Formats: sequence, C-alpha cells, structure tokens
Amino acid sequence: MFDVTLLLIVGIIIVALFFDFTNGFHDSANSISTVVSTKVLSPRNAVIFAAFFNFIAAFGFGVAVASTISKIIKLDFIDTSVIPFVVLCGLIGAIVWNVITWYSGLPTSSSHALIGGLMGGGIAAAGVAAIKISTIQTIVIFMVLSPIVGFVISLLFMTVVLRFSRDTTRPVAERYFKRLQLLSAAAYSFSHGTNDAQKTMGIITPLLFSIGYFGAGVDPNHLPVPIWVILIAHAAIALGTLFGGWRIVKTMGYGITRLRPIHGFTAETAGAATIIGASVVGIPVSTTHIISSSIMGVGVTKGMKFVKWGVARRIVTAWILTIPLSALIGFLAFSALRLLQLF
Repeated sequence: MFDVTLLLIVGIIIVALFFDFTNGFHDSANSISTVVSTKVLSPRNAVIFAAFFNFIAAFGFGVAVASTISKIIKLDFIDTSVIPFVVLCGLIGAIVWNVITWYSGLPTSSSHALIGGLMGGGIAAAGVAAIKISTIQTIVIFMVLSPIVGFVISLLFMTVVLRFSRDTTRPVAERYFKRLQLLSAAAYSFSHGTNDAQKTMGIITPLLFSIGYFGAGVDPNHLPVPIWVILIAHAAIALGTLFGGWRIVKTMGYGITRLRPIHGFTAETAGAATIIGASVVGIPVSTTHIISSSIMGVGVTKGMKFVKWGVARRIVTAWILTIPLSALIGFLAFSALRLLQLF
C-alpha cells in the first residue's frame, strides 16, 4: 500500500512541476514583454535571459512565500491520506484555468488560480473549516493592494526619471535606457522566479508531510522546504519561460500602451521592487497584476489617452474571476474523484 501511495505522491509532484512549467510558460510574458516590445532583446534572447534569472532566483530570498502557500489548507484538519487529493485538485483547478486564459490571451494570475484551486479542493474535502481564513484574507488584501502599489511606484518613478532626463536628447536617452533595461529585465525575471517558484514548493511540502517525509512530531504549520524541492521548482519555471507565451506578450507589450526603453525600464524596476518586497515578507502576489499595473503607471505619464483602458478592463475582469472559477474547478475535480471512489 505504501508503494501505491508513494507512486501517487510522485505522480502529483510531477503534476505540480507541470503547473510550475505552465506558470513559467503563462507568465514569461510578464518578464519579457517590455524588453521585447522596446526591441532591446529579440524574443529568442529575451526568453533565454529571463529563464536564467528565473532559475538563479533559487538562491535569493528564502522560502517565506512557500510557507504561506502551505498554510492555505489546515493540514491537521484533513485526514493525511486525503491531503494528496486536495493538492491534486488544486493543481487541476489552476492548470485548467491557466490553459483557458492562455488560449484567450489574457494575462491572469497563475498564483491566484492555484490558491483558488486549493481552496476548492479543501472545501470539497472538509468544508470551509479546512481553509485557514487569515491566510486567505492576507492574500486577498494584497491581491488588491499589490497592483495599486506597482501602479503608484511606477507612476512616481517615471515622473522622477522624466524630470532627470528632460534635457537629454531622445537618441542619447534611448541608448542609455536600452542598457539600463537589461538590468531592470534581469531584476524583474529574478523577482518573478523568487515569488512564483515558491508557490509550487508550497504545495509539494504538504505532499511530503502526508507520507511522513519530515518524521514524527513536525509542526504542519512550519514545514521546512528541502533543497531539492527548491531546485526542481526553479528549474521547472525556468523551462516554462524558455517556451514562452507569445499570445500574452502581444497583450502585455503592445495592448496596454506603446513602450519605449525608458518606459520599459521604469515599469520593470517598479514591478521588481514590488514583487521582491512581497517575497521577503512571504506574500504570494501576482506578477501578472503587478507588471500590468506598472505598465499602466508609465502609460499614464504620457497621458490618459495613451492607455488602452478597454484592454485593461478585460484584464481586471479576468482577475476577478480567477479565484472563484479555479476554486469551482478544484471543488468539482475533488467531488468527481470521490464519486469514483478513488479514496
């Protein structure tokens, strides 16, 4: 029986890494859209560049975000044998929603899709009491707050940059900001890996807990993340980034506002600062939300008419739908597995 259970766990870890891959595939546009649209790097070089920094983020800012994700479900409230199925259904909810929104070309949040899927699976398994409401409240608060912070930082930073570069001719400014954008793109790709790869770590660690990997007496609210989990999570997201998501690159790089290197540099720097700050304190934010709002922030400095608010409204609509619909998919997936008497 243990061999069957172990096989199940290995299978779900593979699904988790596939989610991580789709996260990189789906969200690679967030890292490279501005640097591609401003023609600082070719699409091929941009994805290689972004993937490299996605991976080395493994050696960055710890695993506080992974710890937060692992606390969405009360592990001591659900039977240990059921935990793998809750995680599996959370992944199903997230992956299905990712595929739907990728096909539609909408830059929605893989992170919030995973959170919604886990909530749906947990509620189907043991009711609302199985969900740690305080963790969800924190996530929802920052779901709203983080894009606002990204927008404000981007707007203010763009205003400062424009003031300091106002006496510089456009050709000279273009040359310097193209170089600076390589640094900002690296910082953004690094921040993307730092926050997003940890979400997969945060669902693998409960799986390991369910088979006693950490030994007896371990506190389910403070699970350690093994180094091999950190490395494979970052490798998976980097591989996904290599394949890219060109439908979403078009929306992000051209659909919201037209960008020059100065705008790309400012949006990426503001986005990276926001995401790294959230990662340090353990908040799983949406890199998609933040780069979208950062691009809008620089667009506003050119004038309200330069931001395509119709595209922005479509994006916001998809944001609002992500958690409830991915939760519904996770709930239905768990219910279907129970009807099939797989556990």
